[in-house]
Amino acid sequence: MRPLLLMRRLPPRTVRLRLTLLYGALFAVSGVVLLAITYLLVSHSTGRFVLIKHLDGPPTSDLGSLSAPPPGVLAQARTQAARQHAAELHELLVQSGIALAITLVISIALGWLVAGRVLRPLQTMTTAIQQISARNVHERLAVGGPRDELKDLADTVDGLLGRLETALDAHKRFVANAAHELRTPLTLEHALLEETLTDRSATLSSFRATFERLLANSEQQERLLESLLTLTRSERGLDRRRPLDLATVADHVVLTSRPEAGRPRVRAGTAPALASGDPTLVERLVTNLVDNATHYNRPDGWVEVTTATRAGRAVVSVANTGPVIPSEQVDRLFEPFQRLGDRTARGDGHHGLGLSIVRAIATAHDATVTARARPDGGLVVEVAFPVWEYAGEPTPSVAAQ
Repeated sequence: MRPLLLMRRLPPRTVRLRLTLLYGALFAVSGVVLLAITYLLVSHSTGRFVLIKHLDGPPTSDLGSLSAPPPGVLAQARTQAARQHAAELHELLVQSGIALAITLVISIALGWLVAGRVLRPLQTMTTAIQQISARNVHERLAVGGPRDELKDLADTVDGLLGRLETALDAHKRFVANAAHELRTPLTLEHALLEETLTDRSATLSSFRATFERLLANSEQQERLLESLLTLTRSERGLDRRRPLDLATVADHVVLTSRPEAGRPRVRAGTAPALASGDPTLVERLVTNLVDNATHYNRPDGWVEVTTATRAGRAVVSVANTGPVIPSEQVDRLFEPFQRLGDRTARGDGHHGLGLSIVRAIATAHDATVTARARPDGGLVVEVAFPVWEYAGEPTPSVAAQ
Protein backbone atom coordinates (compact mmCIF):
# COMPACT_ATOMS: atom_id res chain seq x y z
CA MET A 1 0.00 0.00 0.00
CA ARG A 2 2.84 2.40 0.79
CA PRO A 3 4.27 2.41 -2.77
CA LEU A 4 0.81 3.19 -4.16
CA LEU A 5 0.33 6.06 -1.70
CA LEU A 6 3.78 7.38 -2.57
CA MET A 7 3.02 7.25 -6.29
CA ARG A 8 -0.24 9.15 -5.72
CA ARG A 9 1.60 11.88 -3.84
CA LEU A 10 4.13 12.38 -6.62
CA PRO A 11 3.53 15.37 -8.92
CA PRO A 12 1.98 14.61 -12.32
CA ARG A 13 4.49 13.64 -14.99
CA THR A 14 3.94 16.51 -17.37
CA VAL A 15 5.77 16.96 -20.64
CA ARG A 16 7.76 19.81 -19.10
CA LEU A 17 8.91 17.59 -16.25
CA ARG A 18 9.82 14.75 -18.61
CA LEU A 19 11.81 17.12 -20.83
CA THR A 20 13.62 18.53 -17.79
CA LEU A 21 14.53 15.05 -16.56
CA LEU A 22 15.67 14.12 -20.04
CA TYR A 23 17.89 17.21 -20.28
CA GLY A 24 19.36 16.49 -16.85
CA ALA A 25 19.95 12.82 -17.62
CA LEU A 26 21.72 13.65 -20.89
CA PHE A 27 23.93 16.23 -19.14
CA ALA A 28 24.75 13.81 -16.30
CA VAL A 29 25.72 11.04 -18.72
CA SER A 30 27.82 13.43 -20.80
CA GLY A 31 29.53 14.78 -17.65
CA VAL A 32 30.32 11.29 -16.33
CA VAL A 33 31.77 10.24 -19.68
CA LEU A 34 33.87 13.41 -19.87
CA LEU A 35 35.11 12.89 -16.30
CA ALA A 36 36.03 9.27 -17.02
CA ILE A 37 37.97 10.23 -20.17
CA THR A 38 39.82 12.99 -18.28
CA TYR A 39 40.65 10.62 -15.41
CA LEU A 40 42.06 8.01 -17.79
CA LEU A 41 44.15 10.55 -19.69
CA VAL A 42 45.60 12.08 -16.51
CA SER A 43 46.30 8.70 -14.92
CA HIS A 44 48.38 7.59 -17.94
CA SER A 45 50.17 10.85 -18.70
CA THR A 46 52.20 11.42 -15.47
CA GLY A 47 54.47 9.41 -13.14
CA ARG A 48 56.84 8.11 -15.86
CA PHE A 49 59.92 10.13 -14.80
CA VAL A 50 61.53 10.85 -11.41
CA LEU A 51 63.88 13.84 -10.95
CA ILE A 52 66.42 13.50 -8.14
CA LYS A 53 68.54 16.47 -7.03
CA HIS A 54 71.86 15.78 -5.24
CA LEU A 55 72.46 18.11 -2.34
CA ASP A 56 75.80 16.51 -1.35
CA GLY A 57 79.02 17.83 -2.90
CA PRO A 58 79.87 21.02 -4.72
CA PRO A 59 77.79 22.17 -7.61
CA THR A 60 79.14 21.40 -11.05
CA SER A 61 78.24 22.16 -14.58
CA ASP A 62 79.79 19.07 -16.06
CA LEU A 63 77.07 16.62 -17.05
CA GLY A 64 79.50 13.80 -17.35
CA SER A 65 80.37 14.10 -13.70
CA LEU A 66 76.77 13.26 -12.59
CA SER A 67 76.47 9.83 -11.09
CA ALA A 68 73.41 7.57 -10.69
CA PRO A 69 71.65 7.79 -7.34
CA PRO A 70 71.76 4.88 -4.99
CA PRO A 71 69.11 2.18 -5.65
CA GLY A 72 67.36 2.78 -2.33
CA VAL A 73 66.94 6.46 -2.99
CA LEU A 74 65.52 5.79 -6.46
CA ALA A 75 62.93 3.29 -5.13
CA GLN A 76 61.94 5.64 -2.36
CA ALA A 77 61.51 8.49 -4.83
CA ARG A 78 59.36 6.38 -7.11
CA THR A 79 57.13 5.31 -4.23
CA GLN A 80 56.72 8.91 -3.11
CA ALA A 81 55.91 10.00 -6.68
CA ALA A 82 53.27 7.27 -7.02
CA ARG A 83 51.63 8.35 -3.79
CA GLN A 84 51.64 11.95 -4.88
CA HIS A 85 50.14 10.98 -8.27
CA ALA A 86 47.39 8.93 -6.62
CA ALA A 87 46.56 11.80 -4.31
CA GLU A 88 46.36 14.17 -7.25
CA LEU A 89 44.03 11.78 -9.12
CA HIS A 90 41.81 11.44 -6.06
CA GLU A 91 41.71 15.21 -5.68
CA LEU A 92 40.89 15.58 -9.37
CA LEU A 93 38.08 13.04 -9.08
CA VAL A 94 36.58 14.68 -5.97
CA GLN A 95 36.76 18.22 -7.35
CA SER A 96 35.38 17.14 -10.73
CA GLY A 97 32.52 15.27 -9.01
CA ILE A 98 31.60 18.37 -7.01
CA ALA A 99 31.74 20.50 -10.13
CA LEU A 100 29.61 17.95 -12.01
CA ALA A 101 26.98 17.94 -9.24
CA ILE A 102 26.80 21.75 -9.21
CA THR A 103 26.52 22.01 -12.99
CA LEU A 104 23.91 19.19 -12.99
CA VAL A 105 21.68 21.20 -10.65
CA ILE A 106 22.19 24.27 -12.83
CA SER A 107 21.40 22.27 -15.98
CA ILE A 108 18.18 20.92 -14.45
CA ALA A 109 17.07 24.44 -13.57
CA LEU A 110 17.96 25.69 -17.05
CA GLY A 111 16.24 22.66 -18.59
CA TRP A 112 13.06 23.50 -16.66
CA LEU A 113 13.14 27.06 -17.97
CA VAL A 114 13.95 26.00 -21.55
CA ALA A 115 11.20 23.32 -21.54
CA GLY A 116 8.70 25.90 -20.33
CA ARG A 117 9.82 28.30 -23.03
CA VAL A 118 9.48 25.65 -25.73
CA LEU A 119 6.08 24.43 -24.50
CA ARG A 120 4.60 27.89 -23.94
CA PRO A 121 3.07 28.12 -27.47
CA LEU A 122 1.61 24.64 -26.99
CA GLN A 123 0.01 25.69 -23.71
CA THR A 124 -1.39 28.78 -25.40
CA MET A 125 -2.91 26.64 -28.16
CA THR A 126 -4.34 24.21 -25.59
CA THR A 127 -6.02 27.04 -23.71
CA ALA A 128 -7.45 28.47 -26.94
CA ILE A 129 -8.78 25.07 -28.06
CA GLN A 130 -10.42 24.47 -24.67
CA GLN A 131 -12.33 27.73 -25.06
CA ILE A 132 -13.70 26.78 -28.49
CA SER A 133 -17.18 25.25 -28.49
CA ALA A 134 -20.05 24.85 -30.92
CA ARG A 135 -20.94 28.53 -30.39
CA ASN A 136 -17.53 29.92 -31.41
CA VAL A 137 -16.22 27.16 -33.66
CA HIS A 138 -15.48 29.87 -36.22
CA GLU A 139 -12.51 31.05 -34.15
CA ARG A 140 -9.00 29.97 -35.18
CA LEU A 141 -5.64 29.71 -33.46
CA ALA A 142 -3.93 31.76 -36.20
CA VAL A 143 -0.43 31.12 -34.83
CA GLY A 144 2.22 33.28 -36.49
CA GLY A 145 5.96 32.94 -36.66
CA PRO A 146 8.32 30.76 -38.70
CA ARG A 147 7.27 27.49 -40.23
CA ASP A 148 8.11 24.86 -37.62
CA GLU A 149 6.46 21.85 -35.96
CA LEU A 150 4.28 24.00 -33.68
CA LYS A 151 3.19 26.17 -36.61
CA ASP A 152 2.27 23.06 -38.62
CA LEU A 153 0.31 21.71 -35.62
CA ALA A 154 -1.60 24.98 -35.26
CA ASP A 155 -2.41 25.07 -38.98
CA THR A 156 -3.59 21.46 -38.81
CA VAL A 157 -5.87 22.28 -35.88
CA ASP A 158 -7.22 25.31 -37.78
CA GLY A 159 -7.97 23.10 -40.76
CA LEU A 160 -9.73 20.60 -38.51
CA LEU A 161 -11.80 23.40 -36.96
CA GLY A 162 -12.72 24.60 -40.45
CA ARG A 163 -13.94 21.15 -41.46
CA LEU A 164 -15.78 20.83 -38.16
CA GLU A 165 -17.48 24.18 -38.71
CA THR A 166 -18.56 23.11 -42.18
CA ALA A 167 -19.89 19.81 -40.85
CA LEU A 168 -21.80 21.54 -38.04
CA ASP A 169 -23.35 24.03 -40.44
CA ALA A 170 -24.35 21.21 -42.78
CA HIS A 171 -25.80 19.29 -39.83
CA LYS A 172 -27.81 22.31 -38.69
CA ARG A 173 -29.18 22.84 -42.20
CA PHE A 174 -29.98 19.15 -42.51
CA VAL A 175 -31.85 19.06 -39.21
CA ALA A 176 -33.77 22.23 -40.07
CA ASN A 177 -34.70 20.92 -43.53
CA ALA A 178 -35.66 17.49 -42.16
CA ALA A 179 -37.84 19.10 -39.49
CA HIS A 180 -39.52 21.23 -42.16
CA GLU A 181 -40.09 18.24 -44.43
CA LEU A 182 -41.59 16.24 -41.58
CA ARG A 183 -43.69 19.14 -40.29
CA THR A 184 -45.42 19.69 -43.65
CA PRO A 185 -47.14 16.27 -43.83
CA LEU A 186 -47.98 16.42 -40.13
CA THR A 187 -49.66 19.78 -40.69
CA LEU A 188 -51.56 18.30 -43.63
CA GLU A 189 -52.71 15.33 -41.54
CA HIS A 190 -53.88 17.63 -38.77
CA ALA A 191 -55.82 19.78 -41.24
CA LEU A 192 -57.49 16.75 -42.85
CA LEU A 193 -58.54 15.30 -39.49
CA GLU A 194 -59.81 18.65 -38.24
CA GLU A 195 -61.75 19.24 -41.44
CA THR A 196 -63.39 15.84 -41.25
CA LEU A 197 -64.29 16.14 -37.59
CA THR A 198 -65.82 19.62 -37.96
CA ASP A 199 -67.83 18.67 -41.03
CA ARG A 200 -71.28 17.76 -39.72
CA SER A 201 -72.40 16.57 -43.15
CA ALA A 202 -69.49 14.17 -43.58
CA THR A 203 -70.46 10.85 -45.18
CA LEU A 204 -68.81 7.50 -45.38
CA SER A 205 -67.31 8.31 -48.77
CA SER A 206 -65.81 11.56 -47.45
CA PHE A 207 -64.31 9.70 -44.49
CA ARG A 208 -62.89 7.13 -46.90
CA ALA A 209 -61.38 9.83 -49.11
CA THR A 210 -59.80 11.47 -46.07
CA PHE A 211 -58.33 8.18 -44.88
CA GLU A 212 -56.92 7.49 -48.34
CA ARG A 213 -55.20 10.88 -48.33
CA LEU A 214 -53.89 10.21 -44.82
CA LEU A 215 -52.59 6.81 -45.93
CA ALA A 216 -50.81 8.33 -48.94
CA ASN A 217 -49.35 11.02 -46.71
CA SER A 218 -48.18 8.38 -44.24
CA GLU A 219 -46.49 6.41 -47.02
CA GLN A 220 -44.73 9.57 -48.12
CA GLN A 221 -43.44 10.12 -44.58
CA GLU A 222 -42.30 6.51 -44.46
CA ARG A 223 -40.28 6.99 -47.65
CA LEU A 224 -38.75 10.15 -46.20
CA LEU A 225 -37.74 8.38 -43.00
CA GLU A 226 -36.32 5.48 -44.99
CA SER A 227 -34.26 7.93 -47.04
CA LEU A 228 -32.98 9.63 -43.90
CA LEU A 229 -31.99 6.28 -42.38
CA THR A 230 -30.22 5.27 -45.58
CA LEU A 231 -28.36 8.57 -45.64
CA THR A 232 -27.27 8.15 -42.02
CA ARG A 233 -26.18 4.56 -42.61
CA SER A 234 -24.16 5.55 -45.67
CA GLU A 235 -22.37 8.38 -43.88
CA ARG A 236 -21.40 6.01 -41.08
CA GLY A 237 -19.28 3.90 -43.44
CA LEU A 238 -19.08 0.22 -44.36
CA ASP A 239 -18.64 -2.62 -41.91
CA ARG A 240 -17.65 -5.15 -44.57
CA ARG A 241 -17.22 -5.38 -48.34
CA ARG A 242 -18.29 -7.98 -50.84
CA PRO A 243 -17.41 -8.35 -54.52
CA LEU A 244 -20.13 -7.21 -56.90
CA ASP A 245 -20.67 -6.47 -60.58
CA LEU A 246 -22.14 -3.07 -61.38
CA ALA A 247 -23.54 -4.46 -64.64
CA THR A 248 -25.58 -7.03 -62.73
CA VAL A 249 -26.86 -4.40 -60.31
CA ALA A 250 -27.78 -1.98 -63.11
CA ASP A 251 -29.59 -4.66 -65.15
CA HIS A 252 -31.55 -5.70 -62.06
CA VAL A 253 -32.60 -2.10 -61.33
CA VAL A 254 -33.68 -1.51 -64.94
CA LEU A 255 -35.65 -4.76 -65.10
CA THR A 256 -37.45 -4.14 -61.80
CA SER A 257 -38.32 -0.51 -62.56
CA ARG A 258 -42.04 -0.19 -63.19
CA PRO A 259 -42.79 1.36 -66.57
CA GLU A 260 -45.75 3.75 -66.48
CA ALA A 261 -47.65 5.46 -69.22
CA GLY A 262 -46.23 8.82 -70.14
CA ARG A 263 -42.92 8.10 -68.36
CA PRO A 264 -39.59 8.19 -70.23
CA ARG A 265 -38.16 4.91 -71.39
CA VAL A 266 -35.15 3.42 -69.60
CA ARG A 267 -32.47 1.63 -71.60
CA ALA A 268 -29.33 -0.11 -70.42
CA GLY A 269 -25.96 -0.65 -72.06
CA THR A 270 -23.90 -2.53 -69.52
CA ALA A 271 -20.48 -4.13 -69.60
CA PRO A 272 -18.76 -6.03 -66.76
CA ALA A 273 -17.55 -3.64 -64.05
CA LEU A 274 -16.29 -5.47 -60.96
CA ALA A 275 -16.17 -3.55 -57.69
CA SER A 276 -16.52 -4.25 -53.99
CA GLY A 277 -18.82 -2.94 -51.30
CA ASP A 278 -22.29 -3.36 -49.86
CA PRO A 279 -24.57 -4.75 -52.60
CA THR A 280 -27.70 -3.35 -50.95
CA LEU A 281 -26.32 0.18 -50.76
CA VAL A 282 -24.92 0.03 -54.29
CA GLU A 283 -28.30 -1.10 -55.59
CA ARG A 284 -29.91 1.79 -53.70
CA LEU A 285 -27.41 4.16 -55.35
CA VAL A 286 -28.29 2.98 -58.85
CA THR A 287 -32.00 2.96 -58.01
CA ASN A 288 -31.84 6.57 -56.82
CA LEU A 289 -30.00 7.63 -59.96
CA VAL A 290 -32.53 5.94 -62.21
CA ASP A 291 -35.50 7.20 -60.18
CA ASN A 292 -34.13 10.75 -60.16
CA ALA A 293 -33.43 10.64 -63.91
CA THR A 294 -36.92 9.25 -64.61
CA HIS A 295 -38.81 11.66 -62.38
CA TYR A 296 -37.09 14.86 -63.53
CA ASN A 297 -37.54 14.24 -67.23
CA ARG A 298 -39.99 14.91 -70.02
CA PRO A 299 -42.65 12.44 -71.19
CA ASP A 300 -40.96 11.74 -74.52
CA GLY A 301 -37.49 11.62 -72.99
CA TRP A 302 -35.17 8.76 -72.17
CA VAL A 303 -32.88 7.46 -69.44
CA GLU A 304 -29.67 5.59 -70.27
CA VAL A 305 -27.80 3.42 -67.76
CA THR A 306 -24.31 2.21 -68.68
CA THR A 307 -21.52 0.41 -66.83
CA ALA A 308 -17.90 -0.03 -67.85
CA THR A 309 -14.35 -0.29 -66.56
CA ARG A 310 -12.23 2.75 -67.39
CA ALA A 311 -8.81 3.81 -66.13
CA GLY A 312 -8.81 1.22 -63.38
CA ARG A 313 -12.25 2.22 -62.08
CA ALA A 314 -15.62 0.49 -62.24
CA VAL A 315 -18.01 3.15 -63.51
CA VAL A 316 -21.80 3.33 -63.55
CA SER A 317 -23.30 6.23 -65.49
CA VAL A 318 -26.89 7.45 -65.70
CA ALA A 319 -27.87 10.09 -68.30
CA ASN A 320 -31.28 11.54 -69.01
CA THR A 321 -33.15 14.20 -70.91
CA GLY A 322 -35.03 16.90 -69.11
CA PRO A 323 -34.99 20.57 -68.27
CA VAL A 324 -31.85 22.62 -68.82
CA ILE A 325 -29.81 22.90 -65.59
CA PRO A 326 -27.27 25.72 -65.16
CA SER A 327 -23.77 24.28 -64.81
CA GLU A 328 -23.05 26.33 -61.71
CA GLN A 329 -26.11 24.83 -59.98
CA VAL A 330 -25.27 21.14 -60.53
CA ASP A 331 -23.31 20.70 -57.29
CA ARG A 332 -26.25 21.99 -55.26
CA LEU A 333 -28.35 19.02 -56.33
CA PHE A 334 -26.17 16.74 -54.15
CA GLU A 335 -27.03 18.65 -50.98
CA PRO A 336 -29.95 17.34 -48.88
CA PHE A 337 -33.36 18.85 -49.66
CA GLN A 338 -32.03 20.90 -52.58
CA ARG A 339 -34.20 21.29 -55.68
CA LEU A 340 -33.78 23.48 -58.73
CA GLY A 341 -36.25 24.74 -61.28
CA ASP A 342 -39.30 22.53 -61.49
CA ARG A 343 -37.70 20.30 -58.90
CA THR A 344 -39.37 22.42 -56.23
CA ALA A 345 -42.60 20.52 -56.55
CA ARG A 346 -43.78 19.12 -53.22
CA GLY A 347 -46.04 16.22 -52.49
CA ASP A 348 -44.62 14.10 -55.32
CA GLY A 349 -42.77 11.72 -53.01
CA HIS A 350 -39.39 13.28 -53.80
CA HIS A 351 -37.79 15.22 -50.97
CA GLY A 352 -34.48 16.19 -52.55
CA LEU A 353 -32.55 13.38 -50.85
CA GLY A 354 -31.92 11.11 -53.83
CA LEU A 355 -28.63 12.56 -55.03
CA SER A 356 -27.40 13.32 -51.50
CA ILE A 357 -27.86 9.62 -50.69
CA VAL A 358 -25.96 8.79 -53.88
CA ARG A 359 -23.04 10.94 -52.77
CA ALA A 360 -23.06 9.49 -49.24
CA ILE A 361 -23.06 5.90 -50.53
CA ALA A 362 -20.28 6.72 -52.99
CA THR A 363 -18.18 8.29 -50.22
CA ALA A 364 -18.65 5.20 -48.05
CA HIS A 365 -17.32 3.07 -50.95
CA ASP A 366 -14.32 5.37 -51.68
CA ALA A 367 -15.97 6.19 -55.00
CA THR A 368 -16.07 9.52 -56.80
CA VAL A 369 -19.22 11.19 -58.14
CA THR A 370 -19.11 13.54 -61.09
CA ALA A 371 -22.10 15.26 -62.66
CA ARG A 372 -22.47 17.54 -65.64
CA ALA A 373 -25.43 19.21 -67.27
CA ARG A 374 -26.27 18.22 -70.83
CA PRO A 375 -26.42 21.18 -73.25
CA ASP A 376 -29.89 20.24 -74.51
CA GLY A 377 -31.25 19.47 -71.06
CA GLY A 378 -30.86 16.75 -68.50
CA LEU A 379 -27.99 15.48 -66.43
CA VAL A 380 -25.18 12.94 -66.66
CA VAL A 381 -24.05 11.42 -63.34
CA GLU A 382 -21.08 9.05 -63.15
CA VAL A 383 -19.96 7.11 -60.08
CA ALA A 384 -16.49 5.53 -60.29
CA PHE A 385 -15.76 2.73 -57.81
CA PRO A 386 -12.35 1.20 -57.10
CA VAL A 387 -11.94 -1.96 -59.14
CA TRP A 388 -12.36 -5.18 -57.20
CA GLU A 389 -8.99 -6.80 -56.56
CA TYR A 390 -9.04 -10.51 -57.31
CA ALA A 391 -8.11 -12.42 -54.15
CA GLY A 392 -9.06 -15.95 -55.06
CA GLU A 393 -12.77 -15.21 -54.74
CA PRO A 394 -15.24 -16.18 -57.44
CA THR A 395 -16.43 -13.56 -59.91
CA PRO A 396 -19.77 -12.05 -58.86
CA SER A 397 -22.66 -13.49 -60.79
CA VAL A 398 -26.32 -12.66 -61.28
CA ALA A 399 -27.34 -15.30 -58.77
CA ALA A 400 -25.07 -13.79 -56.15
CA GLN A 401 -26.93 -10.54 -56.36
